[in-house]
Amino acid sequence: MSPTSVFPRHPMTALVLTAGGARGAYQAGVLKRISELPALADRPAPFPIITGASAGAINGAAVAAHHDNFRHAAQLLVKLWSNLKAPDVYRTDSASLAQNAGRLAMDFTLGGLIGAGRVQSLVDSTPLFGFLGKHLQLEGIRRSVRDGGLYAFAVTATGYHSGRAFTFIEGKDGHPLWNKSRRVALRAELTLPHILASAAIPIVFPPVELPLGGSTAYFGDGAMRLITPLSPAIRLGAERLLAIGVRCQESADSLLRSELSAGEDFVSELKRPPLSQICGTLMNAIFLDHLDADLDHLKRMNAFVAAYQKLAASVPVMPSEPDHEPMRTVSPLVISPSADIAIIAKTLEHRMPRSVRYLMDGLGTPDAQSADLTSFLLFDSAFTRELVQLGYRDAAQRIDEIEAFLRDPAPVRVTETQVA
Repeated sequence: MSPTSVFPRHPMTALVLTAGGARGAYQAGVLKRISELPALADRPAPFPIITGASAGAINGAAVAAHHDNFRHAAQLLVKLWSNLKAPDVYRTDSASLAQNAGRLAMDFTLGGLIGAGRVQSLVDSTPLFGFLGKHLQLEGIRRSVRDGGLYAFAVTATGYHSGRAFTFIEGKDGHPLWNKSRRVALRAELTLPHILASAAIPIVFPPVELPLGGSTAYFGDGAMRLITPLSPAIRLGAERLLAIGVRCQESADSLLRSELSAGEDFVSELKRPPLSQICGTLMNAIFLDHLDADLDHLKRMNAFVAAYQKLAASVPVMPSEPDHEPMRTVSPLVISPSADIAIIAKTLEHRMPRSVRYLMDGLGTPDAQSADLTSFLLFDSAFTRELVQLGYRDAAQRIDEIEAFLRDPAPVRVTETQVA
């Protein structure tokens, strides 16, 4: 393919960026390698639809804001993640952490007598506002929509009062909206607080206030209630999905085999999990498990739709007004880490701020493969650079497959390797 050729714009292809705290650096590496395709040199991003939650909202905002030059957007993300330090994300000074710990202790010990609610989060994430404000030029999103390259950019945050997943969408006039039992889509001019709300890791970061209707409401990490991370892109009209996850499936399968084999002669007894491991499993449930489940659901729906279309073609059906949205097959391609990010985090946990590491040590020491909590909170350049490189290598290993997916407008057959 010549460097001047471009990828087709139809059917619409969406970029889906999932959650994962510091693991979001992996997505930057994947995007950098994709942006180096000759067909994308000085070209717009090949994704008219972009959706993200949590760290994925940050990465998606960069791509949407620089949609007219995908390579520049990817380079910006690599720079952002590669130079990240904990003080860029939250206050790490001992005085701030000690003050917060004192308030928390007072709430737990005396809250029943003098009232509680002094602590909203474990850390003060005020620095993140300034850091993202310096790197993300969100007015570029409006320019991308106006100029026609970007159909819609959507970020999801969780409403702390209703418990619903709110998807805020900036896009072309007439883009779809929805109001389901646990999911709401609203038209919005996306601002930095929207991105911060989507990325506000529960308990760790404080809620973020956003205008809603004629009032304001408080929001946290979008991954909490977005149990179907592919859904916003599909509802916006995407027929093809390039999703970037942050969990190594092989490692997850290995841990499962260990549990199933516990007690057998060749497997040592599993140790009682410390609180840090339990917290890591909770984080996995929020951030990592939803994509796998949603992909399984999509595969079943694709098979159902294909069978229905085959039946409809052979059996005449009287036309009627459908009582549901039109159903269609959607082709996914998923890029996930080839290495266990938790193990990488375990080798670099000494780079966490000393005061934070002290608190983490108080939760107990998990085994290396279960150091998930550390992997979400290790905002350090040595760790994030490792993840950027991992994402770059993984995308390079599959670059022919990725290029074919972006280039070929025909539906792509979903294989087991594509949904691994």
